Amino acid sequence: MKHFICLLILGLLLVNCKSQDETNNITTLELKRILEEDNIQLLDVRTAKEIKHGFIKTAIYVDYFDANFYNNASKQLDKNRKVFVYCRSGNRSEKAIKILNKAGFNCVNVLGGYNQWKKEN
Repeated sequence: MKHFICLLILGLLLVNCKSQDETNNITTLELKRILEEDNIQLLDVRTAKEIKHGFIKTAIYVDYFDANFYNNASKQLDKNRKVFVYCRSGNRSEKAIKILNKAGFNCVNVLGGYNQWKKEN
């Protein structure tokens, strides 16, 4: 019985502990609602070539593949405000978020990226 209680407590602790690597996510529909209600920091981490095919209005553009990605992003972003990050499909934005979160930014990943945004808007 003691082992069961210990395992139960340990399990609850593990479930409730959020990993520092875990990313907060929102859908593009949620992003659209937030954009309608608030002036947010929206970071587009796609390449210049991708941007030519469209972008979300008000987004700040910083190419994730640029060697100076962090420096370029940190110069344009406020650490005291949440940063919503998107790319083409969601992979690069997750990587960019890891870099920014380690530096003290509070980032949210936009699931599906610009591809999903285009489908819904």
